[in-house]
Amino acid sequence: MAGHSKWANIKNKKGKTDAERGKLFTKVGRQIAVAVKEGGSDPETNPRLRDAIANAKAVNMPNDNIDRSIKRASGELGNVIYEEITYEGYGPNGVAVIVQALTDNRNRTAGEMRYNFDRSGGSLGSSGCVSWMFDRKGIVLIENNGDINEDDLMMEALEMGADDIDLTDGVFEIQADPTNLAQIRDGLERNGYVVASSEVVMIPQNYVALDGEQLEQAKTLFERLEDHDDVQEIYHNLALDEE
Repeated sequence: MAGHSKWANIKNKKGKTDAERGKLFTKVGRQIAVAVKEGGSDPETNPRLRDAIANAKAVNMPNDNIDRSIKRASGELGNVIYEEITYEGYGPNGVAVIVQALTDNRNRTAGEMRYNFDRSGGSLGSSGCVSWMFDRKGIVLIENNGDINEDDLMMEALEMGADDIDLTDGVFEIQADPTNLAQIRDGLERNGYVVASSEVVMIPQNYVALDGEQLEQAKTLFERLEDHDDVQEIYHNLALDEE
């Protein structure tokens, strides 16, 4: 489940069971495939592929699996074409939900998304029905190893086009307009910072609080979507505590 910051999710994924790890490998493998199709198989010249490889390593995906995903996407080991699709809908009591998916069968995935929303007390909507409630933001995460001067990092990031920087749970989160994301990430790497992840996320403008049965229904919806192999990211405006 994606929210304001992804670092906690990345750390949590490292402890998953083998079955859950296999699902994660499938998801990041598809990210790699789409990145290769979009910009080629060289991560030095393809920032999206570089980010996808970083995501794969963050969940301990073996290098052999990463190499096979790149070769498969470039046509060396067969060719599967994945399509990027965004689904929007409502969970219980109008909670806004955005699902980003990569699929090789649009009709199958659409039907399964609708089924998951319906059985969890929600409904799948049309394109744009909830995205207006979110802001697109570029997020760069840098783990604080103790050697980073926050003032220096802030100054450098702002000069590169960042909007804001925050330190939470030992991680620097740099926010920027999505159009500035690549130049900030590349600039910080050139300056010696180790970027844990960089991506465009959807941040809700306002949050909705639920309790009781509706809260459990919403959590069940998110779990079902998270378990779906085609789903890459889930964004929502449900207020959840840290636990």
